[in-house]
Order: sequence, then C-alpha cells, then structure tokens
Amino acid sequence: MLISPTVDALHALNLGGMARALTEQRESPEYAALTFEERLGLLVDREALDRSNRRLDATSRRPSCAPPPAWRTSTSTGLAASIAR
Repeated sequence: MLISPTVDALHALNLGGMARALTEQRESPEYAALTFEERLGLLVDREALDRSNRRLDATSRRPSCAPPPAWRTSTSTGLAASIAR
C-alpha cells in the first residue's frame, strides 16, 4: 500500500501531526500489535498535542502585558508624579 498520498493529503488538510505520527507508526513494528481504533486514537492524540503545543508557543512569544500609557504617570492628571508611580 502506498502511504505517501495519504501523508500528502494529511499535510494538505493541515494535519501535520497526524502525518508525522502515521509515518512513525509505519516505521516502528511495535504499533503492528495495536488495533485500528488504538492506532487511530494515537494519531488523533498526536494532532491534538501538536496543535496545543503550537498555541502555547504562539502565546509565549506574545508580550504578557503592555507598559502603561505615558499619560497615566504624567503630572497632567493632577496627581503628583510620586503618587502616580
């Protein structure tokens, strides 16, 4: 059975985690003893984990909070600079 069209289709559907997991399953003989449902479950779990990791990576690259605007610490609000800090 040719697996490359399936792997290509998974990538086209943005299911890269499943494509990598399928390739790993095909290369490792220990997966042969698993049922279809177990192997499918592992593929889905891998895709979910990859998506979760991508979200966490994107979140960690964003700044956690922006510095306060300059007007909040200025004396133009009527507050002394020492109180505004």
